[in-house]
Amino acid sequence: MESGDRRVLDTWLHDGSTIHRGDVILRADGGWSPSNGDEDVIDIIDGSSKFVTRSLQNWHTHLPMMLNRSMGEGLDLMSWLNTSIFPTEEKVTRELVEIGARAAAAEMISTGSTFACDMYHFPGSIAPVLADSGVRGVVCGPTTEWPPRGEGADDGSTLKELDGLLSQGSLGGGRVEYGVATHAVYTCDEEVLMRGSDLARKHGSLLHIHTSETRDEVANCHAKHGMYPIEYLDSIGYFLSNEEGGTVCAHCGWVTKKEMRILARHGAHAVHCPTSNQKLACGGTMSYPAMMEAGVDVRLGTDGAASNNSMDLRREAKIASLIQRHDHWDASILNPTETWRLATKGSLDWVTWNIDDIRMRPYGVNGRRLLANLLYSDSRCVDVFVDGISVRKDGVTMTLDERKVGEDLEDAAREYYKGI
Repeated sequence: MESGDRRVLDTWLHDGSTIHRGDVILRADGGWSPSNGDEDVIDIIDGSSKFVTRSLQNWHTHLPMMLNRSMGEGLDLMSWLNTSIFPTEEKVTRELVEIGARAAAAEMISTGSTFACDMYHFPGSIAPVLADSGVRGVVCGPTTEWPPRGEGADDGSTLKELDGLLSQGSLGGGRVEYGVATHAVYTCDEEVLMRGSDLARKHGSLLHIHTSETRDEVANCHAKHGMYPIEYLDSIGYFLSNEEGGTVCAHCGWVTKKEMRILARHGAHAVHCPTSNQKLACGGTMSYPAMMEAGVDVRLGTDGAASNNSMDLRREAKIASLIQRHDHWDASILNPTETWRLATKGSLDWVTWNIDDIRMRPYGVNGRRLLANLLYSDSRCVDVFVDGISVRKDGVTMTLDERKVGEDLEDAAREYYKGI
């Protein structure tokens, strides 16, 4: 591609580029001089062999579940939860959570993600890891003790701890915040659901829940309450508006159009997690066209590595595009530009990809194939900039030692599964 050629959208570009704090300025010749007045320049990129995009945003994760990667293969969701995940989580500790979260952060950075909306136990062990790694996140913690010890046995210490974390405010110069997690309508009664909602409203924080992931969940909720999950949550006053802090609803694979309108009315973020849902044979996936028609704010998430095997949101974006086309018999749904905008929605940061990677060729006239090649084929993530600061440089993560992180994860996993 000629040095002076440039193609620019709001989410990607190819050119010699200067990375500023929180922004990118195009330089056709790749050059920069201090005399031009750009005093906030952090780094300079030679864009001749790189493709620059907004960073990927992962809106539903369970970061410490890197410890559970490839666990319970061949099981449906409820069997997987009850025989593989819940029993091991009875043994999880703050130290194990920290190690798993650090490994997840390393994988996120190496694959071009700079944000995670997380849901897991011991949030006070996760948020500092994200802050230290240089990325952004909202770390949502539960309000009840885990594992549960029976009716009325919860002493309130978990709720009190989360309340304290929320009161402390953000970490990493505002990059990482705390939020509130309520697992699902089938694991939380109305009191627990509203306890979480009230706490999030009190602090103006994000509220995070799994909704309508399986047909059984939907059928059981209707049998018990006479309403489907999102209808039920709406009826008890669970949802927070974005002015109050906002609500994240993960999965939404089995929702009615009425429920979609409820999500839109509350401004809720519905998170599409197609890989996890397919791997666990959930049988249904979010209808992106119907969500768009209803005016719902859709985001993408990998779910945890236990059910996805990957924290790579670029791959999730590919799967999202393909399954929507497949399910709706329409090859025009989620074209590369729209898919990339969905995967990077809300991003404040930038990453670069290696266009000399054979998977990125041929570029096409004026680079018109680059985005499609990146989405459907892949490329190596070279640089990651968060708020203009180098988190990854020339293919090496600066904030984490990937080899040590991997070795620590191996040691932790051996201890975690001992006796199981």
